[in-house]
Amino acid sequence: MKHPLRCFAALAIFILAAGLGPAQEPAHRRAEEPANVRLPSGKSQQEEILKADHEKSIKDAAALIELAEQLKAELEKNDRHVLAISSLKKTEEIEKIAKRIRSRLRRF
Repeated sequence: MKHPLRCFAALAIFILAAGLGPAQEPAHRRAEEPANVRLPSGKSQQEEILKADHEKSIKDAAALIELAEQLKAELEKNDRHVLAISSLKKTEEIEKIAKRIRSRLRRF
């Protein structure tokens, strides 16, 4: 054995590869997933949900842009030592909208 470190590394890789194998989801997770449900119109329920979420995200993104522009205008208007309460409320609303968009995107 000229390179014991290489042998050890190869053995470690082999053990890790053997232990990782194909990942299987728990049985309770697979049971929760609904089958491809069709609506009475014949469309996929999941596709319709995705489409509605996409439209909501676009509307929220437009609202986010509008609020960000209003916030920028308020900050430019005020002095650096003055903080308007409305600016603080706008930042909170921006956060809330951004979190709502993120949660929709992470759902699927």
